[in-house]
Amino acid sequence: MTTSAKSATDLKPMGDRVIVRPSNQEGVTKGGIFLPDTAQERPQQGEVVATGPGRVLPNGKLVEMEVKAGDIVIYSKYAGTEIGVEDEELLFLGSNDILAVIS
Repeated sequence: MTTSAKSATDLKPMGDRVIVRPSNQEGVTKGGIFLPDTAQERPQQGEVVATGPGRVLPNGKLVEMEVKAGDIVIYSKYAGTEIGVEDEELLFLGSNDILAVIS
């Protein structure tokens, strides 16, 4: 899916959603064999570009996000929705799809 946003900074996720820029996969194995895009696994690590304000509990309290822009995260393998912005692919994730923050 492609969006009309001019850049990733034009996007503001809603609720407890996060926008992640997936890290680039190596296109060559350790033995020097080139892997086409179709043979590469989907990345599970990336940089947080933007976050929503957080999740609102039934009692009306806001649970703020645990991640912030710039954090490097590991997320579930098949989680999220891919969105094309300009010439890059971004991933919209729910906060529950983020498994860890790499420090």
